[in-house]
Amino acid sequence: MANRNKDEVSADGSRAISKFHISDVLIIIVLVILCATCVLPFWHVLVKSISGNAAVMQKSVYFWPKDLTFEAFGKVFADKSMVHSMWYSVMVTVIFTALGMIVCTCAAYPLSKKRLKGKRFFTFVLMVPMYFSAGMIPSYLLINDLNLLDNMWVLILPLIYSPYNMLVMKTYLQSTIPDSLEESAFLDGATNLQILWKIVLPLSKPIIATLSLFYAVGRWNSYSDNMYYIQSDNLRMIQYKLYLLVQGAEASIATSLGDVGGATSSTTPEVLQAACIMFVTIPVIIIYPFIQKYFVKGAMVGAVKG
Repeated sequence: MANRNKDEVSADGSRAISKFHISDVLIIIVLVILCATCVLPFWHVLVKSISGNAAVMQKSVYFWPKDLTFEAFGKVFADKSMVHSMWYSVMVTVIFTALGMIVCTCAAYPLSKKRLKGKRFFTFVLMVPMYFSAGMIPSYLLINDLNLLDNMWVLILPLIYSPYNMLVMKTYLQSTIPDSLEESAFLDGATNLQILWKIVLPLSKPIIATLSLFYAVGRWNSYSDNMYYIQSDNLRMIQYKLYLLVQGAEASIATSLGDVGGATSSTTPEVLQAACIMFVTIPVIIIYPFIQKYFVKGAMVGAVKG
């Protein structure tokens, strides 16, 4: 009788809450506040990017655009260097993610097998970079000796191996792929590469999607290696271009992306910054929904269990 007062059982066996309790209200309030802290800053930047210059300069734009205009976005797309950096960043991110997943898989799959001789030693060696690093100056000297300075590959090769991602994938393979499945494939004459390609990888889509997102977002948002190793303007990724734009706008109100055809820009730096931030952020927002279901599953199953 008590259960009937609290919940109602539907035809399919699921329960529907008939009334809210104080604890439910508090949970909803906390969730709404947390969602607002994530959504409202992004929405504010979007609103500023399509608002008029005068309203933004007067600090009167909050959650709704004033003097609606897309002039700032027009200037972003008109700047060829910005568009080039966008496509260049996409190319670098795709190559970096693909190579990173190949390296991560090639390291995690053997280490997930008990039959690998020297497993503990190799695991220890591959996990050392997670806790210790040489530092910026030795890294710069090494990259200089390898002739990678001011080269596209300096943005890809040094970071394609991630000890953390390897550990997550190793844990996922150990907990998800049964040894009996591989033993059956061995009995049928399959090689290690055939087992990896035809059995392990198809069953590992959640963790592959999760780690691919880690690799892609990490590369997309990083700009420090651009700052240290790249001098050529055509090799700068979009995040570093945005960083230079923000720094320039703070130094001088006259700084902008670049005058198209020599004309003076009428868009204020603050509006231009907001448009550039949206220009950089939107691709990630578009891609994420397509891999969200794999991301959630992979993040839960591939969590480190000790």
